[in-house]
Amino acid sequence: MQKQKLKYVLASSLIALVIPMASFVSAQSQDYIVPRTPDGQPDLQGLWTNDTITPMERPASLQGRAFLTEDEITAMEENLAERRTFADDNIEVTVGGNVGGYNQVWLDSGDTVLSTGQTSLIVDPPNGRAPLRESAAAIRDYYFAHVEDDYIYSTVWDRCLTRGVPGSMLPAGYNNAYRFIQTADTFTIVHEMIHDVRVIHLNKEEHIDDKVKLYMGDSVARWEGNTLVVETANYNDRGMIASSSAGARLKAVPVTEDLNVVERFTRVSEGTIIWSATITDPEIYTQPFTISMPLTRDDEYVMYEYACHEGNYAIPNILNAGRAKEQQAQL
Repeated sequence: MQKQKLKYVLASSLIALVIPMASFVSAQSQDYIVPRTPDGQPDLQGLWTNDTITPMERPASLQGRAFLTEDEITAMEENLAERRTFADDNIEVTVGGNVGGYNQVWLDSGDTVLSTGQTSLIVDPPNGRAPLRESAAAIRDYYFAHVEDDYIYSTVWDRCLTRGVPGSMLPAGYNNAYRFIQTADTFTIVHEMIHDVRVIHLNKEEHIDDKVKLYMGDSVARWEGNTLVVETANYNDRGMIASSSAGARLKAVPVTEDLNVVERFTRVSEGTIIWSATITDPEIYTQPFTISMPLTRDDEYVMYEYACHEGNYAIPNILNAGRAKEQQAQL
């Protein structure tokens, strides 16, 4: 009964995201009393995870459906398990062919849909799809077509630099853990993936000078009741929104210096935080859109340092392959 009640609360929270977020905050907190830090702030601390098989965008087969039924959830999770087992048992590599990537031994992308049962991470617009401009998709396609020409056409994710904001909060193929640390004037997020660290100042009212542009932007935070609201601006134009696993058609879509992201962190139970991000970038998207998902507390999860950049042989190998093709073409 308690699990069903929590699921109702989470689903109600997500529905409320398509209208002002504040309306859901009051609804979800009727029974749960949010713990406080010694400074009196809502306590969001702990180790949280978000591995899931729920896609970033709603599949065409689920058009018009915001949530899955219980039977659909069971079928989706069972089918995925069968497909993964079949794929690992039938790996074939041929000379000159695609050597493939990680198998399930190396991946940890989750085996369940989100506890809310939502059909996509994107909850607004109502169709669950990012309102991507054709011009932005063309830039993405150009980057993919020229990835062997220069490292600049590889994403900052593939180069192990950063996943940016909000990309660093989106589920990936592995390393889906986040440690939240609070002090009286800071909220810090330690990311397992690429071991990014965001130190968000709670007593800062304005962004840094507009001339300063950063991969993860500059964040200004405030409390709205029990919700931490984080607004990020001052981006450079070399990042991206979505990572490999969370992206699909959004992977490698660029961002501009006009990108603005508003995140909300609301604790709705002892083991759940609802996180959302509203993304505005007028040159890339025709309108703002909102991503939302529950983060699940897991105190037994162990985070290790992820030395991605130090062990990244992919980029030089990709470029070497490109040069080899050029030499072969001259023979």
